[in-house]
Amino acid sequence: MDPGVDGGGRRVRSAPRVALWGVAVVVPLAFLGVFFAWPVATLVGKGFVVDGHVDLSGFADVFSAARTWRIVGLTLLQATLGTAVSVLLGVPGAYVLFRCRWRGRGLARAVVTVPFVLPTVVVGVAFRSLLVDGGPLGFLHLDGTFAAIVLALVFFNYTVVVRTVGGLWERLDPRAEQAARALGASPWRAFRTVTLPALGPAIASAASIVFLFCATAFGVVLVLGGIQYGTIETEIWIQTTQFLDLRTASVLSVVQLVVVSAVLVVAGRARSRRERALSLASDRPVDDRRLRLWHRAADGTRSPWGGDLVPALVTALVVVVLLLVPLVNLVVRSLRVDGAWSLASYRALGTVGDRGALSVTVWEAAGNSLRTASVAAAIAVVVGGLVALVVSRRPRRRLGRRAVGALDAVFMLPLGVSAVTVGFGFLVTLDRPLGIPIDLRTSGALVPIAQAVVAIPLVVRSVLPVLRAIDPRLREAASTLGAAPGRVLRTVDAPLAARSLGLAIGFAFAASLGEFGATSFLARPDAPTLPVAIFTLIGRPGAGNYGMALAASCVLAALTAAVMLLAEQLRGERQGGEL
Repeated sequence: MDPGVDGGGRRVRSAPRVALWGVAVVVPLAFLGVFFAWPVATLVGKGFVVDGHVDLSGFADVFSAARTWRIVGLTLLQATLGTAVSVLLGVPGAYVLFRCRWRGRGLARAVVTVPFVLPTVVVGVAFRSLLVDGGPLGFLHLDGTFAAIVLALVFFNYTVVVRTVGGLWERLDPRAEQAARALGASPWRAFRTVTLPALGPAIASAASIVFLFCATAFGVVLVLGGIQYGTIETEIWIQTTQFLDLRTASVLSVVQLVVVSAVLVVAGRARSRRERALSLASDRPVDDRRLRLWHRAADGTRSPWGGDLVPALVTALVVVVLLLVPLVNLVVRSLRVDGAWSLASYRALGTVGDRGALSVTVWEAAGNSLRTASVAAAIAVVVGGLVALVVSRRPRRRLGRRAVGALDAVFMLPLGVSAVTVGFGFLVTLDRPLGIPIDLRTSGALVPIAQAVVAIPLVVRSVLPVLRAIDPRLREAASTLGAAPGRVLRTVDAPLAARSLGLAIGFAFAASLGEFGATSFLARPDAPTLPVAIFTLIGRPGAGNYGMALAASCVLAALTAAVMLLAEQLRGERQGGEL
């Protein structure tokens, strides 16, 4: 008899099971409530409270301005185009980098991830140096255009699609597609009718993340577009830091939240319509000849594009032209001093820059970044892992399903809220939160917490597709055989989610390394992170400081590549029955 079922066939909820799921729900909600909802709500509320009374006239004032509608329209347009191009280019990249096996694949994955964590201001400067008249791509006449902004957004978000979709694609059992091919389906039809529906949840997850990143882009838009192509994010920053107009900033923050919520609802429905239990290859390698780059198996199975050559060429073109050219340009410029090759900018990283631009050396700032990112990644993995575990379940009752969907949407909100709002909100509210006799604003603890808030949605979206793809009958069978809830998690969920968890750790660490928006508000002057130091150097006069900023950006890129390469090694390749 099933120990979890009573004599009448009703499932009994044991005390350990209830306690386990209670902790999995309460801990993330408490973290989000204290370190996200409270600061954001407090800051937004200050813009709507005048002399102790609620004043909503700001909505009418802001929306009566033509500038507001232009900013909203540009925000939605750039997010839509950036998402569409990222998905169209990222799906072939996911196939080549995750479904195919070839020498150097791990290094290529790390290189693809580097742009995602580069400081946005630095990327804007790097792209501008490519597109200006006289630059390597100046003949395209894209400097100061909307197209330049979209290209830079794709530069950032290509890896989100590749790694999110690829993480699930490499786990899919190829036998379903092989069966379709054996029944006479063409490679494209087999992909469209078998593989693509299976990848639907991962594609929807990646698209929703990319849309939110594009809609909240800050540094890229500010450098490449300026006032002409301002977005909601840049306008919030301008109104908050330059005019101290919290009312206008609050209205725009509410608009941003509405847009984010709408995107989450649409993405959630798209995922729920396509989600189903998938057959995942967890105990055998996928590196057979059917999946080797440039080869076809005896049964004729090959990629949906008519062969591996087409996706390989598309991926190579994207990686070389869109990703590597800006990075190579960054390295070249960091090695050029007064028209000659020199390592002077790198030697200067051990100083505080011209005229004391920094309070610490760049190497000390890099150490701060590594320590902070380690703490932030640990927090994000614990909290995000609990969230993914809860929302991956499929409750039988409608109320339970709605609660799970709401929790999923709530933890995506930090991706769509202005980093300026989050950072400024921390400063306003977290002096002595909940009676703690410590001013967190001066302790340095807020920096990793703020970075973790940003990284948690990435952890959830990395782990969730794999957890949701697990056939619930596996868990039910384990419970029927007497396994406790904890043992079910260890023996069923953990082995299949282990590789996606490695991806989540890498993403969280990399995102924390490059986070700039909230960190710029919270980092102490005597303990800046590397992105903050780079931004400070760029804003100070002098060719020496600018050269140091470029060299420091190369250091950050190298650190990120090393972190992602290490994550790939820790994840390892499946050998025999091992993950």
